[in-house]
Amino acid sequence: MMYFIALLVLATVAATAAQNCVCNTMKWATCDSTPCECKITLGDQVKQTLECTKLIPKCFLMKAEMYRAKKGLSTRSGGKPTDHAFVDNDGIYDPDCEANGVFKAKQCNNTDICWCVNSAGVRRTDKGGQDLKCEKLVETVWVQAQLKHKDGVNLDQAQLKSAMAKAIAERYSVDAKLVTDVTYDKDSRTILVDLKKGTSNVDIATVGYYMEKDIKVLPLFYNDSKKFSPSVDSKNVEFENILVYYVDAEPPTFTMKRLTAGVIAVIVVVVLAIIAGLVVLFISKKRQESAMYQKPEQTTELDEMQKEQLTSS
Repeated sequence: MMYFIALLVLATVAATAAQNCVCNTMKWATCDSTPCECKITLGDQVKQTLECTKLIPKCFLMKAEMYRAKKGLSTRSGGKPTDHAFVDNDGIYDPDCEANGVFKAKQCNNTDICWCVNSAGVRRTDKGGQDLKCEKLVETVWVQAQLKHKDGVNLDQAQLKSAMAKAIAERYSVDAKLVTDVTYDKDSRTILVDLKKGTSNVDIATVGYYMEKDIKVLPLFYNDSKKFSPSVDSKNVEFENILVYYVDAEPPTFTMKRLTAGVIAVIVVVVLAIIAGLVVLFISKKRQESAMYQKPEQTTELDEMQKEQLTSS
């Protein structure tokens, strides 16, 4: 009898452990409870062990998302990604990651076309071939999130910064001091939130990525029913859009090659129009000068004819 009771107790403990063995910061992770260990699939037969007490590095998240998309699995439980006008205008790709989740400086997306990225995985050079050299991974030191809140809420500017800093610190498990500035434009319902790395070792690009997913679609957290919603003057603020901008320790090195064919065509048309305008102006000016020179000559001939008539008479 005691043997069966012991088995029942052990089964209850195992079931409880299994329920508690989840990755709170990554809903796609699979976890085993003996002991609790969580992994995420990055490719065929490729699984990455996760540290679920922290945000999962952005490089791992993008790689997992690409794998799931290729396999026809849900990526965000909210449909296909949408294109927005923010600095990361190349969108998601299949990145190469270091063992600790940091982006490799050179990315090729499994093709022969490569480019250099910053620590946020955002392209910062023109694209080239496999021989492209990326000397180092340039660090992203400043992330600015431009959020637009839903209509019908009047926010107090004085309380906004502390409320945003508190909400970011609690949701993303970072120091509130990372939020260095918050500005608000009431008319456009836009809140600008600056996160600066400073001397910390926090990956602010990953924080920005989690915020983006929180607002655009569904969160990456295990409990994806709760979204990022700061409380300002006892009112929960909900957002309808977010744009994320990245500022690096060094400026990017884009050239004219970055421009699309359409933009280049517009530039060519504008230049040709300017040249045509200058030609027309030049010809018009020459005609005016020619007319000015001819007019005195005609007047002189007329005067001579009048003189001859007077002399004859």
